[in-house]
Amino acid sequence: MIIPTAEPFFFPGNKTGILLTHGFTGAPKEMRWMGEYLNRQGYSVLGVRLAGHATRPEDMIRSRYSDWLASVEDGYHLLRGVAEQIFLVGLSMGGILSLVTASRLQVCPEDAGRRVRGVVAMSTPYKLPDDPRIRWARQISSFIPYAPKGNEAPGADWFDKESFKQHVSYPQNPIRSVAELSQLMAVMHDSLPKVRVPVLLMHSRADDYVVKDSMVRIYASLGSTDKNMLWIEGSGHVITEEPQRERVFKAATDFIERVDRVAA
Repeated sequence: MIIPTAEPFFFPGNKTGILLTHGFTGAPKEMRWMGEYLNRQGYSVLGVRLAGHATRPEDMIRSRYSDWLASVEDGYHLLRGVAEQIFLVGLSMGGILSLVTASRLQVCPEDAGRRVRGVVAMSTPYKLPDDPRIRWARQISSFIPYAPKGNEAPGADWFDKESFKQHVSYPQNPIRSVAELSQLMAVMHDSLPKVRVPVLLMHSRADDYVVKDSMVRIYASLGSTDKNMLWIEGSGHVITEEPQRERVFKAATDFIERVDRVAA
């Protein structure tokens, strides 16, 4: 059973499709406000639910990073049914998945007119914090299944406390899934030089959940010549639900419109 309000969503629009991907332990709901905004600009928007998410933490433990990539690729092919070109937009781990997917689906061999046109990656980590336990996460998970998300009380790092109240995510990090996330990051490192489409990176200066130089390191590794970074102030990690979300949504829209015009 999917957690109420955390279901995937689809908003029909024009022939430009936007595929929204949520983050690690999160749910499509953290992308829904952004989806509604983009749909008001005329775009067709699909918010996918990653395998093992928005149901029970036990389901996430059973999922693998390849399942999460498959969830995004499934969403891409579903959206291709209504869209001629597709932008991938991801938050946190959703940004990793979007960048890896873009490196693989930049051109569809059977139809070169339909492809990933660009990527927006928000609050995306380049690496996990330095912790020697991470290399043993798979083994540790056999007897300690979950770990706290931080040392502070839940929601303490959110700027918008009311938004946090409606936020949906698993309360703890499944340790087995942390091992999968570490593997996924290694895949991203190999994939970044192969990304040739335009990319917009956004990151909050106050994001203490992700290693601080992540956006700069992703930017430096990208193979694209059309790449930009945008720092967001006054927000935490989930910038799609924080006080500056309208600026985030508009920046993404401006990026999509610019790339769309060049494509036309």
